[in-house]
This record gives sequence, C-alpha cells and structure tokens, in this order.
Amino acid sequence: MKHGKHLPSPVTFEDLGFSKAEPHRISRQGFPEAIYCPGKTVVQIVEIFGSLCKGPGPALATRATPEIAAAIQEKHPESKYHPEARLVVCHPKPIEAQTKVFVITGGTADLSTAEEAAVTAESLGRHVTRLFDVGVAGMHRLMEHRSALETADVAIVCAGMEGALPSVVGGIVRCPVIAVPTSVGYGAHFEGLAPLLTMMNSCAANVSVVNIDNGFSAGVIASLIAVKKPC
Repeated sequence: MKHGKHLPSPVTFEDLGFSKAEPHRISRQGFPEAIYCPGKTVVQIVEIFGSLCKGPGPALATRATPEIAAAIQEKHPESKYHPEARLVVCHPKPIEAQTKVFVITGGTADLSTAEEAAVTAESLGRHVTRLFDVGVAGMHRLMEHRSALETADVAIVCAGMEGALPSVVGGIVRCPVIAVPTSVGYGAHFEGLAPLLTMMNSCAANVSVVNIDNGFSAGVIASLIAVKKPC
C-alpha cells in the first residue's frame, strides 16, 4: 500500500498501474470507493475489486453486466450479484435496524435505478423499505403509506416522465428527500433532462437532486444521513 502525499493515515491507495484503488476510503469518508464498470476491461475490474476487498468493506462494482459479475465471483465467490441493481457487493455492513431509508419509485420502469440506490444503502448497513410504483398518476397508492413515511430518516425518490413525485413526497415527510431523475419517458422527456429540471425546481425545500439514473450516489448520501441512532 502507498500513502498519498501530505495526507494522514488512513488515506492510502494501492497502485495497480492502470488504477489507484482506495480500499480504505470508507475509513476516511464514511463510504467506500466503488468501481464504475463501463469503460473498463473485465481484467481491470476484477483486479480493482480484489484490491477493494482488502479494506473493511463493502466492495462494490456498479453497472456490472452478468459477464462481469461472473468473472468477479469466480475470484471472489463470497461476493453477491444483484442483477436488478447491476451491483456486485462483497463484505456488506450489518444492517442497523434502527435506521430507516425509504426508496420510492414513480413506476416499475424506475426499478433498476431504485434498486441501485437500495442495495447501496443496504450494503452500508442501512435498513431499507421499498415503496414501488406509487407515482402521481395514482396518488392514493402513495398516501396509503403516509404513516410509514412519517418514520423515515431519509427518502430516495426515483421518477421519470415529468418527475413530479419527489416534490409530492417532500410535501408530506419531515425528512430529507433525495430526488433521482430516471431516463424513463417519451420524447420530450429528453432521456431524463425533463424530470431533472422539474426536481431542481421543486418548491418543497427538503428536496435535493442527484444526476440522472444515479442511484449509487443517492444510496451513499442516504446512508450518511441515516446514521445509527443512540440507544
């Protein structure tokens, strides 16, 4: 392991030549380095994943295809592939039951992004409740869960089309809302740009927004908000 210049321990990295992996980033920031698989070779991904597994965990590979997952699992059979989330996870943290992260979708087409957020938060030890397909086209589906939503530490809301759902959720909860625009919708939706702009213009003051389809960052931010509560 090599130490970054002028930075205190545990700021360390492993120089793999093509990558400088940080297996101990979670000790410094509270969340781990994750591998973004597109653009990398399978050999590179497997080697980086092996380096990340040397840390306290979890090790994550995002946007992983079944072929990439199989290559990782061949070297690390203890890892688990979550196909809906397109995530490979090794050494997840134990779930802290008292933390409450809600992951909500407008429709079933938003599930891939939502599962990326949910599995990321779970890998970091957060308890996740999923509320799927409760979009604004049928508001009664969301309102049926209002009592449960009042207990949330943080809500992640994934929506495509016009992207109105995070604002609605923001208006009925007392916690931060992380809005995730998805690339789900018809032509004028502009592959997620329309819901992104809607969410950024929300009049619900507790709504913040991550990038289009970025379930991973939403899961990380939610895990940092939903810290373990004292007994």
